[in-house]
Amino acid sequence: MAAVKSGLGRGLDALLDPYSGSLEEQEKSGAGVLTVNVRDIDTNALQPRKQFDETSLNELAASIRVHGIVQPLIVKKKGDRYMIIAGERRFRAARLAGLTEVPVLTVDYDEAQIHEVSLIENIQRENLNPVEEAAAIRFLMKQHDMTQEEVSSRLGKSRPAIANSLRLLQLPESVINLLRDGTLSAGHGRTLAGLTDNGQMEQLAKETVEKQYSVRALEEKIKQLNEKKKAAPAVKKDKPALSAELASLEESFRESLGTKVSLAGSNTRGKITIEYFSREDLERVFEKISGKE
Repeated sequence: MAAVKSGLGRGLDALLDPYSGSLEEQEKSGAGVLTVNVRDIDTNALQPRKQFDETSLNELAASIRVHGIVQPLIVKKKGDRYMIIAGERRFRAARLAGLTEVPVLTVDYDEAQIHEVSLIENIQRENLNPVEEAAAIRFLMKQHDMTQEEVSSRLGKSRPAIANSLRLLQLPESVINLLRDGTLSAGHGRTLAGLTDNGQMEQLAKETVEKQYSVRALEEKIKQLNEKKKAAPAVKKDKPALSAELASLEESFRESLGTKVSLAGSNTRGKITIEYFSREDLERVFEKISGKE
């Protein structure tokens, strides 16, 4: 088995102990490797990867024609059939290569383990796009009531990395589509996810594609926009005009209390603002209102 990428915690070796080692070694040790007709194998509808690159599949199929399948598919037996837990890409390529039988390793995993293995296999070997990975992590959390901390430990990723991945799913659909097809990188997505205005996210995503911004350039662009926004003078809202009756009443309050009084609202609802300019002024106004004068 190829070396597990660093930083991915337990990895497939810990989850699939008999899976380590070559196919030849597994067959000698009797670790559960079988040869199964491809017609007896079903794909897993809940597997994280939703898109398979056609060029990459054809290249893998060409390799399989020459070398065969080096690593078996991982499957779970369900009645007379087998469901793929890990290795759907190899399965598809094997069929393209014209194979009628493929080697499989049968394991007896519960649903949570199936999802976890399928996700780790894709992360380690087949590079899920950022949206597929985030959706798979969210599914794992919801389906098996896991916290971000628990998923972080299981997948060997930091908790901030898990949180940042999930934030991508909050982006507008048009931006998610750009991440899904690889037009934008996960770094671009994380940068855009820091914004709160969906319209601004979509506009900056479009501009990033058109002008081919790097992640650093996009961060600088957002920084400039924020600085410009802070520097812009606040627009002063005009105070709604009072009705003639309320305007007259406002003037009467001012004369009676001997200070600035403002009314806001309508004849049925509103507020009165009374201003004072010193301690003595406050006490005088209080005495006026309370009738203690």
